[in-house]
Amino acid sequence: MLNIFYEDQELIVVKKPVGMESQETHSFSPDLVSEIKKHIHHLSTKKEEPYVGVIHRLDKPVGGIMVYAKTKEAASLLSRQVKENQMQKMYMAVVCGKPVDNVDNFVDYLLKDTGKNMSRIVEKGISGAKRAELRYQVVDTFKEEELLTLVKIWLITGRHHQIRVQFAGRGLPLWGDHRYNSKFAGQKSIALSACELSFLHPKTKKPLTFQMEPEGEIFQRFFKKQINGI
Repeated sequence: MLNIFYEDQELIVVKKPVGMESQETHSFSPDLVSEIKKHIHHLSTKKEEPYVGVIHRLDKPVGGIMVYAKTKEAASLLSRQVKENQMQKMYMAVVCGKPVDNVDNFVDYLLKDTGKNMSRIVEKGISGAKRAELRYQVVDTFKEEELLTLVKIWLITGRHHQIRVQFAGRGLPLWGDHRYNSKFAGQKSIALSACELSFLHPKTKKPLTFQMEPEGEIFQRFFKKQINGI
């Protein structure tokens, strides 16, 4: 069942489930674009395939809020907001360990390895490397077998695996991220969620903001701790 935050003639804002691709694939596995097309087709009397424009992406193991365009004009205007850093995205994540500073910016240069579907931090000037910047704020810490930290993250750029790579590169891998920490081998979900999305409506220019709480057992440990005042 498609979880819809908002929909009109120009766009649709939905919750991407963990484990689902955010764009169309050539496999038999479900993807969010196909699900949105089915939803639009069900409501429309038009016979042609609905248009769904991908504006931004989330990794398959990551869930959260996404916006898709329903017209080419809306797709162009929303994509321009992404390019000009007018679309604001806030994530919540659980990292292993604790950052040195409670509030900080990470700036690195990332190089994507398409063959391995990974990225790595490299020196500035390396061919193909792209500048990556984010800022974060520590929300809380929790210790059972190891020290874990709940953080809010705001992306300033949008690079392949950016949050995962930049935190792992500082010895703070995201909980559950087997691709950048082998101790999580076999883990299918990552403690990373796109929890807030803000942008201007492409037609009315009205500011829109959508929010959700991160889902997953590891996040609930922090929320239970806060509720119980531990």
